[in-house]
Amino acid sequence: MGALSLTASKAVQRKGFGALLAGVEHIPYPYAYRCALGHTAETCGAEILELLEREMFKRLFDPEEVAAIIIEPIQGEGGYVPAPRFFLQELQRICRKNGILLIVDEVQSGMGRTGKWWAHEHAGIEPDIVCSAKGIASGMPLGVVIARESVMNWKPGAHASTFGGNPVCIAAAVATLDLLEGGFIENARRMGEYVFARLANWTNQFKIVGDVRGRGLMIGAEIVRDQRTKEKAPDLRNKILERAFHKGVLVLGAGDTTLRLSPPLLIDEEQADFAIRTLEECIGEVEKSL
Repeated sequence: MGALSLTASKAVQRKGFGALLAGVEHIPYPYAYRCALGHTAETCGAEILELLEREMFKRLFDPEEVAAIIIEPIQGEGGYVPAPRFFLQELQRICRKNGILLIVDEVQSGMGRTGKWWAHEHAGIEPDIVCSAKGIASGMPLGVVIARESVMNWKPGAHASTFGGNPVCIAAAVATLDLLEGGFIENARRMGEYVFARLANWTNQFKIVGDVRGRGLMIGAEIVRDQRTKEKAPDLRNKILERAFHKGVLVLGAGDTTLRLSPPLLIDEEQADFAIRTLEECIGEVEKSL
């Protein structure tokens, strides 16, 4: 119930489970492409921090009673939206000023996907708690919470699980860590730069691509009906996904209208070229059908 209270991805995930936990409040995520105030990817979010510090902390919650602030450094299911560096840095400042724990959700963005161990490293912050899963064991079911000693200084038996940390999943995680340290993180950084360079012209090449964003091998291309109005086009995005599937490239959506490019960290240039060429064909075909 705690995890379900924290998620706000889709209403269907909460349907039938109410009432959820009290005391959980959601605030907007800095989304530069759709920033109502016209900020850039580096400046979007100042008004959100102001809402938190000058409004919510004064009218709704005394900061002394706020246990933690949780954020994805790069929003995953929301559309692969990176939070600006300054936003994460300011969030850390606010947390430390008020004695609030800063928790980063690195389930999608961690384990080398962005070219660093953790996506929050790109902002130079040091969270109190890091949540990881998915990539940490290369598909085996495992979730890990990493925290400061002052946070995790619990007595034996205070936190236990019958099936937690099972040997097979731990072995998979250890092997994954070895592979990441052995070159996969560097490959994610290098190939991320390579793919971004290939995709940099998409917004000029295609009328229905509104934005290309991300870090490393965590890349999102937002599909729109019109670049000027930025009207969302989930139907066009889904047509691209279906065409790509039939041409041999499996791509998922993220958010309302974004193509999620999240290839294995061992991808090479030949594989990337094939995927990019195929996606360009699919985007072009969908665009011509309008």
